[in-house]
Amino acid sequence: MATEDTPRGDDESSPFQARAEYEATTADVYQQMIESWMIAPMRVLWDDYRGRIGIIIVTIYVLMGTVGTLFIEVPSFNQGPALVGPFESLAYPLGTTSYGQDLLGLMVHSTPAMFKMMIAGAIFGNAMGVVVGLISGYMGGNTDKILMTITDTMMSIPGLPLLLILAALIEPTNPWLIGIILNIQGWTGLARAIRSQVLPLRKKEYVEASKTMGQPTSSVLTKDVLPEMLPFITMGFMNGATGVIHASVGLYFLGILPFTNQNWGVVLNDAYRGSGALYNIDAAHWLLVPIVTITGMTFGLTLLAQAFDQVFNPRVRARHQARKRNKEDDDPRDGDDDGGVDSIANQLGD
Repeated sequence: MATEDTPRGDDESSPFQARAEYEATTADVYQQMIESWMIAPMRVLWDDYRGRIGIIIVTIYVLMGTVGTLFIEVPSFNQGPALVGPFESLAYPLGTTSYGQDLLGLMVHSTPAMFKMMIAGAIFGNAMGVVVGLISGYMGGNTDKILMTITDTMMSIPGLPLLLILAALIEPTNPWLIGIILNIQGWTGLARAIRSQVLPLRKKEYVEASKTMGQPTSSVLTKDVLPEMLPFITMGFMNGATGVIHASVGLYFLGILPFTNQNWGVVLNDAYRGSGALYNIDAAHWLLVPIVTITGMTFGLTLLAQAFDQVFNPRVRARHQARKRNKEDDDPRDGDDDGGVDSIANQLGD
């Protein structure tokens, strides 16, 4: 028992002075972050057959747009014989156009510009939707009314006429700018969805606690509210990228966007106008190759979007964490420790 002369801090321990026997280093913190935000989601994705197929498909397209452009020759006129069928020649595995261009080269060298448009459009749409949805749902009042009025007005404007007007006025040639223009309305649906989720979320106990502790609004939104919106943000990104693919191909096919950048829609336009591929069986592959390429990219993104539902499902994440712990518990190097624990448990049971 401590006397009055005994210093409290030296001989008497306090629960408020308890310290863990192990102190996490900076490397441990980063390792935990990588495990939680990268490795664990990838495990969940890979275990889902839709995520596995989607990852493989998207990876093939990424390799096409990066490594493929280094090894496959840039297509040019009179590069080979006209209208060579697919798989008839090793030099032109997907065939050629009536201009003698290699269709495989056209698909590969069109992919980088397509990815730039997809990334720019998806990021722009997500950023606008997240900012407007978070602020509108969290602030409420007149701020909510003003932002939702702007959102509904943008949503009510017919999409195709708006794109036609913007394309005619701006005449964009930069793929990054084209992607933003093509997804100029893509943020409205996401903003509405996020607002509807933030409205009940702002009344949660941990959000109220953060506000009571004097946390700034930006901190509450980014740390307490935004993590709950990750499923909507991911789905919005995938949907935005898919929408940019369809819009760009359609506008290039119609000849509305300038033909300065090679695009899968440009190939479709050339096939339709250059040789009447809809009616000429010899040129059918000229039309089918870009259609299959577009369908494959869309299919891969759709599968990834569906698989991400599992990534943000807390039950699935918990099941994967349980499997990891079971594997660690079954490690033979820990056999002695487990045996000791089991023997103590048996003694307590007796």
